[in-house]
Amino acid sequence: MTLLNPYISFKDNAREAMEFYRSVFGGELTMSTFQEYGLAQDPSDANKLMHSQLKADNGIVFMGADTPSTMMSQWDQQTGSRITMSLSGTNDAELRGYWDKLSAGGTIVQPLELAPWGDAFGMLTDKYGIEWMVNIAGTQP
Repeated sequence: MTLLNPYISFKDNAREAMEFYRSVFGGELTMSTFQEYGLAQDPSDANKLMHSQLKADNGIVFMGADTPSTMMSQWDQQTGSRITMSLSGTNDAELRGYWDKLSAGGTIVQPLELAPWGDAFGMLTDKYGIEWMVNIAGTQP
């Protein structure tokens, strides 16, 4: 079996962001710091997250980490979002609940509403700068 899991790079707030996502999706969150693995080349990185993984009960899995100071110049050269996360399915209540939680403190780019293709669709940028698309499947003819 092969899995594809999104991996989000954060500047300095991976712990806060991943805990927020656990509050949105539920599930088990594991986190490891650079210090725990003896990989903090800069003492200011010691308590930053080297790796985290959120596994929700419904199968949603994604990962995240802080960008260490030794790689910050690469971060500063990036433009725009590092990733767009897409949630889709048929469970209207579940997906609207995620939408409501993710949009808190964020910016709605496209309201979650009926789209020309018959599904409910919306886009937002959460309070951590991560872009999200939500698509709720409509009734098929």
